[in-house]
Amino acid sequence: MKLDRNLAMSLVRVTEIASLAAAKYMGRGNKIAADQAAVDGMRGAFDLADIRGTVVIGEGEKDKAPMLFIGEEIGAGNEDAMEVDIAVDPLDGTTLVAKGLPNAIAVIAMAPRGCLLHAPDTYMKKIAVGPKAKGKIDIEAPVEENIKAVAEALDKDISDLTVIIQDRPRHYELIKEIRRIGARIKLFGEGDVAASLATCFDDTGVDMLMGIGGAPEGVITAAALKCLGGDMQGQLNVRSDEEMERCKDLGLTQDEIDRILMLDDLVKGDEAFFAATGISDGELLKGVVYKGNNQATTHSVVMRAKTGTIRFVEATHKLDKNDILVNLMKKHGEA
Repeated sequence: MKLDRNLAMSLVRVTEIASLAAAKYMGRGNKIAADQAAVDGMRGAFDLADIRGTVVIGEGEKDKAPMLFIGEEIGAGNEDAMEVDIAVDPLDGTTLVAKGLPNAIAVIAMAPRGCLLHAPDTYMKKIAVGPKAKGKIDIEAPVEENIKAVAEALDKDISDLTVIIQDRPRHYELIKEIRRIGARIKLFGEGDVAASLATCFDDTGVDMLMGIGGAPEGVITAAALKCLGGDMQGQLNVRSDEEMERCKDLGLTQDEIDRILMLDDLVKGDEAFFAATGISDGELLKGVVYKGNNQATTHSVVMRAKTGTIRFVEATHKLDKNDILVNLMKKHGEA
């Protein structure tokens, strides 16, 4: 089933609204309010999109998330509109926004119905690289073997290779091992979608991502890497009884939990779309800038796997003429 290429711009409009809504809370120390504003903005924008979508990666189960919950039907499309799976993270980097730090983004992945993995809300072990190292990674291989393989694919000395890793105690041993091998390390606090994307752009200086992060974010990341020609492997990393229950609720067996997930397992086919808009400045996207006179600018990227097209979109918004944003300000009060 082919998706209309014009849907790409519809997705950008959705991430733009989420970004504009969340950016009002930049540096104000309230990550919950920032996340809620992004969710409200994204949900309102979806009401105008000509799709019949089902949220497969979202804000959680229906009883825990009033909007963009898993299984929610979204979009304004009639019965002739395309049926699609939607994976969303209205605000990837809630703490980043609350503290006024870089690399917060609003993201969406979309594919035909049944093509996005319905990942449980657990952790996932991940390894991701850009196009030049596609096919050279093996999540089951030793860390040193993967680093050597990627360095060779990129024609770099190991000492020039940069691995990006989330700065968490669970990665201390991984960090020690990479330092022993002699590769460079770049740590990040939040936002592993943005960190994974960095592996596909030479200007970021990032060559590969390794570590354990959210499984839902892993599916969104996989959609982006498929569009960019990169590569990724994952494996669910269940770390508590509660997470195991989430897996069982989705009907996953132990064999399925232990399975190595290749890129095509995470996102089937080549009809995926990915869109992201910067909330705070990052290596790939600029953040929202308020210009005065009720105007703001956004910087987004939208990609399509089938064609490999990557578009960067800069937009200027008249905030008082956007009904969704005006209504959000009334709902939340002027941020």
